[in-house]
Amino acid sequence: MSRTVKPGSTIGMIGGGQLGRMMAIAAKQMGYRVAVLEPTADSPCAQVADIVIEAAYDDRDGAKRLADVSDVITYEFENIDGETANWLTEQADFPQGAKVLALTQHRLREKEAIQQVGLPVAPFKAILQLGDVSGAEAEIGFPAVLKTCRGGYDGKGQRVVKSQAELEQAAKELLAHGECVLEAWIPFELELSVIVTRSRHGDVTVFPVARNEHRENILHRSHVPAEVGTNVCEQAEKMAFTLANELGVVGTLAVELFMLKDGRLYVNELAPRPHNSGHYTIEACETSQFEQHIRAICGLPLGPTTLRSPVVMENILGEDVERVLAAVDQLAEVKLHLYGKKEAKVKRKMGHVTATAVTVEDACQKLERLHKANVLE
Repeated sequence: MSRTVKPGSTIGMIGGGQLGRMMAIAAKQMGYRVAVLEPTADSPCAQVADIVIEAAYDDRDGAKRLADVSDVITYEFENIDGETANWLTEQADFPQGAKVLALTQHRLREKEAIQQVGLPVAPFKAILQLGDVSGAEAEIGFPAVLKTCRGGYDGKGQRVVKSQAELEQAAKELLAHGECVLEAWIPFELELSVIVTRSRHGDVTVFPVARNEHRENILHRSHVPAEVGTNVCEQAEKMAFTLANELGVVGTLAVELFMLKDGRLYVNELAPRPHNSGHYTIEACETSQFEQHIRAICGLPLGPTTLRSPVVMENILGEDVERVLAAVDQLAEVKLHLYGKKEAKVKRKMGHVTATAVTVEDACQKLERLHKANVLE
């Protein structure tokens, strides 16, 4: 694990989406070459990569080909086949390894792991078969959220349930896709996130805490610095630091948190990779989350995470792209990032804009001017 992978080497990327693209851009700026494994032709990451291997994520031959051309391997999303992850851990330089990946691929195991390191999560109950819904009202109460243990993002694979009857119906639907977990509804005041990075040498850095706004379960905006007390930010950063060390993370870990009205924090979800809520770091921090991830997996010194200025990031979805492209001449006050996706589907993340300013409020006003001009919806 103490190895240093120097610039000029090739970084293998599993997954060709926008996170892979932004990691690849950061890597190439630092002098690395990039290989990507992705089943879809002309993916966002493939557009900037040096080597493209078109193969399914669970294709062992594809994984071997990636390992053959790569000096170190990383990934941009969690849904990697477990056997492939184990093989890469044993046969290649895959510093993130299969262990943390396996935890974060399975919501029940993830919550158990968070509890084991002494951090609070919402009360939960395993729903592995229909009979497990019995007694849920006494144990968890309603309302609650039933989630599939595997897969699901941006609100997919979950149901809010407000009664035993609703829970039973939701369980019938979701258990068809595998094991589930029932979580108590947390009456949160705000949603926060922290990006923490741990290098293969054990060094750890934490980025400033973001306050996140969601619309229809999709991240809409991230505000940094988060408009919360210093004590809350310190608590959030400490929780992220603890998780990175106790779980033995290498690379990036995004920690999503619920903040209650009294300032208490609950860990909601983990993502062992760069995260949508950390995109603000490209313009607003001394080191971006993507560069920091490359530094971490390659064993380079981690960079400073100092916030250069207040910032707000807003996602661009499929239904917004045409409007944004028609008004590029009005984007002088913001930075535009488009991901190179071929098809602009409704609710699909196609890009983002970032506004920096003297205050978060000023940054929001820049975005609001674009909304009023019908550039953003």
